[in-house]
Amino acid sequence: MTFSKAVPTVFCLALIGAAFSPSAKADDYDKKTTLTFSQPIEIPPVHIQGYRVLPAGTYVFKLVNSSSNRHIVQIFNKEQTRIFATILAIPNYRLQPKDKTVITFNESVQGRPQAIRAWFYPGANWGEEFVYPKAKAVELAKATNLPVLQMPAPAKEEVAKPEEARAELEQAPVTAVRPSGEEVEIAQVVTAPPPAEVAQVAAAPAPAAEPKLPTTASPLPLIALLGLLALGGALTLRVVEKRGL
Repeated sequence: MTFSKAVPTVFCLALIGAAFSPSAKADDYDKKTTLTFSQPIEIPPVHIQGYRVLPAGTYVFKLVNSSSNRHIVQIFNKEQTRIFATILAIPNYRLQPKDKTVITFNESVQGRPQAIRAWFYPGANWGEEFVYPKAKAVELAKATNLPVLQMPAPAKEEVAKPEEARAELEQAPVTAVRPSGEEVEIAQVVTAPPPAEVAQVAAAPAPAAEPKLPTTASPLPLIALLGLLALGGALTLRVVEKRGL
């Protein structure tokens, strides 16, 4: 499913009153993005206890794993000192990249928070379409009249340390569910990025440590020079003292 097909029933972030921070675009290698939501949003598991719905506020989204057919996205607090969720996503291709971050949402039952659907990084031809547990995916598919990615419910959807759920999510089988309840392969609803683009992102290096200049000389000559200067200063003071007498 391309982004353009979802426009009639999926809302962009700007249309529902959520706002981005001015520095939305950051490092390309992990797609780090700082987002500010003006209203609560529902997120897929695995999330920290009590955070199935993120309160309005500022959060950092990062791509922490980019294998060819599935990605892992983590959501942090603004200071990046706490992980709120580790989420499974499938890359979904779109023909026209945008010059700014785009978040799309699934329609939900009136009076309930919008459920996040996909995250598109500025300038990227593909984004992260999030995977929901089967029961929630069926509910969202019927509400949006669009297929929704699904997986068997994780062993625990709320955990104390969501970062530890990566291995489980990476192995979970993923399909899609249509509004009719029919289960189909993800290839029928998601357009995978060209292999060349995926390989390019997977090969992107992490930020290098700040280089340190090599130590090429011993400090002994400098120490000796300082010693001679100190000795010369002492002799000079002694001569001045004798003349004063």
